[in-house]
Amino acid sequence: MSATAKSVPVESASAERPVLLAAEHLTQYFPIKKGLLFEREVAHVHAVDDVTLHLREGETLGLVGESGCGKTTLSRTLMRLLDPTGGTISFRGVDITKAGRTKLKPVRREMQMVFQDPFASLNPRKRIGQIIGAPLALHGVGKAEIAARSAELLDRVGLQHEHLSRFPHEFSGGQRQRIGIARALALEPKLIVLDEPVSALDVSIQAQIVNLLDDLQDDLGLTYLFVAHDLSVVRHVSDRIAVMYLGRIMELSPSEELYVKPIHPYTRALLAAIPIPDPRENRARERVVISGEPPSPVDPPPGCVFHTRCPRVQDICRREVPRMSEYAAGHLAACHFPLNVTAAEAAASTRSDTSPAASSDTPPQVPSPAKSTATPQ
Repeated sequence: MSATAKSVPVESASAERPVLLAAEHLTQYFPIKKGLLFEREVAHVHAVDDVTLHLREGETLGLVGESGCGKTTLSRTLMRLLDPTGGTISFRGVDITKAGRTKLKPVRREMQMVFQDPFASLNPRKRIGQIIGAPLALHGVGKAEIAARSAELLDRVGLQHEHLSRFPHEFSGGQRQRIGIARALALEPKLIVLDEPVSALDVSIQAQIVNLLDDLQDDLGLTYLFVAHDLSVVRHVSDRIAVMYLGRIMELSPSEELYVKPIHPYTRALLAAIPIPDPRENRARERVVISGEPPSPVDPPPGCVFHTRCPRVQDICRREVPRMSEYAAGHLAACHFPLNVTAAEAAASTRSDTSPAASSDTPPQVPSPAKSTATPQ
């Protein structure tokens, strides 16, 4: 991929940026109902389970994990497309957790979303001018201004003015995603949630879209939440990366730090799955295979939710939810027996404010060398 790697901001400089979007102990449970005449709730799907995140202005936060781990549900809940079950969401310091339509309307201008499937996210019965102009019309912009603004947006994303009169089926996948980005930019938002925006595109087109998003961020001062399952793509665009598993955040780290020094065993397994173009290097590297399937989110395992598949599991992992420990350089990880951490680093770690409410206060431990696992190259 030809996308240029994103430089990692200095941690102190990043900390000075104001928080744009914050989620505190956010949960999203979907009820499972049973019965024909009288339905009753018999269980819940724990799609998002006690997640705390802070997204600062101008940064890109990558959100990665296996399919079904809750990435898209978390992003939709943050956008208030879904009402959260618990916790709080704030935008620019204002609590919007239970805000109604009237209170959310001005916030909607500043929070937009680009969806994963460019084929399904555009109305096939509408012309491109109507699709891009719809957000503007909803917020009371006049027709003349809508036409001028739509043409300007198409030009910004690399399309032509004459495309305004065409239908979505007349465009390729990459062009449709550019239209989706243009629609998201219509109201000049500050935050854009990108829900796997390149996963349905060819590799060469992925690079073009990634470079376009990077240019738009530099020109417009945008903040991104970039949801993906491909860590090789996320590395190019993210300042920080959050790793999610079974509805919970396992690790949160500056981008390059995560690839050089993964602390959670799940993160290491995800990194080991990234294909290496050189076949000799690919054959020579250590294989890290996670056995088994992810547990059901209807009945998550006690303790650490990853313990049923973790090669470093011990008794405490089955009993206690690990705290989110903060290491040097703002690197956070929720693991009782972390990787690539010395005994001194483990002892110096502190409990992060982003720790789940039900987590223990037991500090991380460094297992004996006989039980440790080598780090993949």
